[in-house]
Amino acid sequence: MSNTAIPLCVDLDGTLTRTDFLLEGLLVLLKQRPWAIFLCIGWLLRGKAHLKEQIARRVTIDVGVLPYNTQLVDYLKLERSTGRPLYLCTASNQRFADQVADHFGLFDGVLASSADHNLLGRNKAKALVEQFGDHGFDYCGDALADVPVWRQARQAIVVGDRHLAAAARKVNAAIIFFENKRHYLPLVLKEMRVHQWVKNVLIFLPLLSAHRFSDTAAVLAACIAFASFSLCASSVYLLNDMLDLDADRRHERKRSRPFAAGNLPLSFGIGLTVVLAASAAALAALLPWRFGVVLVAYFATTVAYSFFLKRLALIDVFTLACLYTVRVVAGGAANDIYLSYWLILFCVPVFLSLAMVKRYVELDGILRAGQMKAAGRGYITQDLSILRSFGTASAYLAVLVLALYLNSPELQTLYRHPKALWAVFALTLYWVSRIWMFAFRGQMHDDPIVFAFKDRVSLAVMGLCVGSMLLAI
Repeated sequence: MSNTAIPLCVDLDGTLTRTDFLLEGLLVLLKQRPWAIFLCIGWLLRGKAHLKEQIARRVTIDVGVLPYNTQLVDYLKLERSTGRPLYLCTASNQRFADQVADHFGLFDGVLASSADHNLLGRNKAKALVEQFGDHGFDYCGDALADVPVWRQARQAIVVGDRHLAAAARKVNAAIIFFENKRHYLPLVLKEMRVHQWVKNVLIFLPLLSAHRFSDTAAVLAACIAFASFSLCASSVYLLNDMLDLDADRRHERKRSRPFAAGNLPLSFGIGLTVVLAASAAALAALLPWRFGVVLVAYFATTVAYSFFLKRLALIDVFTLACLYTVRVVAGGAANDIYLSYWLILFCVPVFLSLAMVKRYVELDGILRAGQMKAAGRGYITQDLSILRSFGTASAYLAVLVLALYLNSPELQTLYRHPKALWAVFALTLYWVSRIWMFAFRGQMHDDPIVFAFKDRVSLAVMGLCVGSMLLAI
């Protein structure tokens, strides 16, 4: 019998699309209503099919922006052009499957899970045999759970790695193989945003301000704190990206993130998030209990930011400023270093200014792209001018606090040559002005602190500031 007379049945999750509808729907639901996790546990006790049905009733997924397997889509279009019947056969809920089928307009029918029937593995094989007969269809899948279906199919079509293809060959001799080569380590490091760990260098600032940078034990404790904060931050980055899939897929640059692009499975991301958070907690246990309290506060605040605070205009930038400042507080807690009010009064406005730079750059990019509103944010492009005003005012307020500190009596007791610190004042004034000038010109990285550690002039300014402090000491 020719191929054109044999129905081609295609799986959805991991095959036609590089994602999992159950996990996508679960993340959308939890983003909208975090407390729904308790409902999900109850639904799961009534069966996985019931869980899928309840989630599908409550969430909406835009199937138009999902990451699809373009090589497979091209193959399906070619088969369709020959008159071959195509069927979408998936364990995902019927609601989602129908939306995908309507999006492509290629399929003659849809077989999917209902409220009381999970169309997976043997259940799927049985349903296909009942409709098309034993070996009366070809099946395209991506997982070991598809082996029972391939066993009943005329031909196994594999999307995935060669190990899966080998498993398919054991039950069916003929295979069309779509190989997706992925180098997972670079993808994991990219998703963890290791380059963002430079922000945690702020943990070492209390050592410098307390003149304890030559204390080996203190430096070691600060390094442990740095590692703990970095792993904790990465766990939240992963969670944030999994909660932000829809918005990221609409963003010109963020759509290439591994989860948004479907290059890393969401199930892997959930597991890695737990491992990173647990590792951060284990490192925190080696430090004073105050550091653990600060780390928990940081984690809770960043999770709250990921769920809803980032959607609130101004609240989001104040939260970011607090999260930057918390890193300095954590550095003090790791070594029981008292942080002066001067240091906190300087950190809050300067970090608020940098947070507004970050938001200003995002809005500016949206305006240049001809859009009016930031997806998933509480800003419109008309807010650019007010962000610019608030941000520059905060920057110069921080410089003013620094000037007042340099004239305070406390300074005389800490430094032998306090006048050398006026170089820090001049350098800081120059640096914040330059940061905002770059933002106005559209030449700024969307995170100014990461930009600072890549920019030669900024690195030179930091080096001169540290040199001035050492000279003053």
